[in-house]
Amino acid sequence: MEFVDARPQVAGGSDSDRSRWACSLVCAVAVLLSAASTAPSPMYVLYQERWHFSTATTTVVFAVYCLCALTGMVLFGSLSDTAGRRPVLLLALGLVAGSTLLFAFADGVGWLLAARALQGFGGGIGGCAVAAALIDLAPAGALLGSLTPIVGIGAGALGAGALVEHGPAPTVLTYVVLLVLLVGAAAGVLFLPETVPGARGRGIGVARRISVPVRARRAFLALSLPVVAVWAVGGLYLGLGPLLAAELLGSRSSVVDGLVVTALAGAGTLAQVSCRGVRCRTAMAAGSWLLLGGLALVLVALSLGSTALFFTATALLGFGWGATYLAAFRLLSELAAPGRRGELMAAVNVVAYIGTAFPAIGLGLAVDAVGTRGATTAFIVAVGTLVLVALAGSAAHVPAERA
Repeated sequence: MEFVDARPQVAGGSDSDRSRWACSLVCAVAVLLSAASTAPSPMYVLYQERWHFSTATTTVVFAVYCLCALTGMVLFGSLSDTAGRRPVLLLALGLVAGSTLLFAFADGVGWLLAARALQGFGGGIGGCAVAAALIDLAPAGALLGSLTPIVGIGAGALGAGALVEHGPAPTVLTYVVLLVLLVGAAAGVLFLPETVPGARGRGIGVARRISVPVRARRAFLALSLPVVAVWAVGGLYLGLGPLLAAELLGSRSSVVDGLVVTALAGAGTLAQVSCRGVRCRTAMAAGSWLLLGGLALVLVALSLGSTALFFTATALLGFGWGATYLAAFRLLSELAAPGRRGELMAAVNVVAYIGTAFPAIGLGLAVDAVGTRGATTAFIVAVGTLVLVALAGSAAHVPAERA
């Protein structure tokens, strides 16, 4: 297993005003792309009531994003290593902007599926470029790369929930606001300094495959287990969080629906900021045990129908999610040389989306078959088992100097 130094490679130095501005802009793009992915979450209940589709269909609509993001990563995940970070970010923002128009005019499930597909494709391409660019631009790039998606997830869900409940045109206004922000971000990216040497003029059609260095593949496999575990929890909340609030807790508020996701993401953000100086092995172990405790407490909260206990459990889960994912992401980000970061980030994101999409689809099918409570219980037990396996499997692959 080989760990390589991942220092910023931006002309002018990472401490220059230009580099700080560039890093801030890329962080904003990362947050915005993630916020777009969760903006529809508080509206799923409205869509389901309006068009009378099943819970399984809801999770399929959610999972289409993940599956199309995977496709984008497989085909173009390393594109920013050859074409450059800036053009790939512009492409991603354009695709996501197109998806917001489809959402705004949606009048049936088919429109939702098409919008989620386009949104996922853009998010997949953009996510790899964003993660690689942040590592290029800042010594804390690994922290920013794992932190910004979680911030966006919470912001998108909460912002959309507030607009749905308190604004006009509940299934349109969110997308109008989102479109304006996407256009503004694209305008800023036009002036973003390129961090890939020689990328200019090499063409946007050239991409290498997703790749993990040969000597690092065992470590990558072991460190992928906690990534799958934490994003399976994310899939539960992003796909069915509002449903749990509505059906098991009796909530009829779009803001509360958004807060379910935001509580998870907010605690995850706090964990990553708090654990940025903590050794990877310590963060991984603490995060894993917090995940297990949070999962158990969610079961208790749902059995009692306690909203307060559910949000407490969600915050505990989120803190465990953030700490575990940060430790895994930091270690994974060091497995490739600077010129191959896009390939490696694509591989990491593929693992994350697999962990999100397939468990969520299975959970949606199980809800229709055995009910929300039974399916959620089985899901939590399965994820808890995975967390224990991940904790044992990944421990041996944390380098002693980073333990």
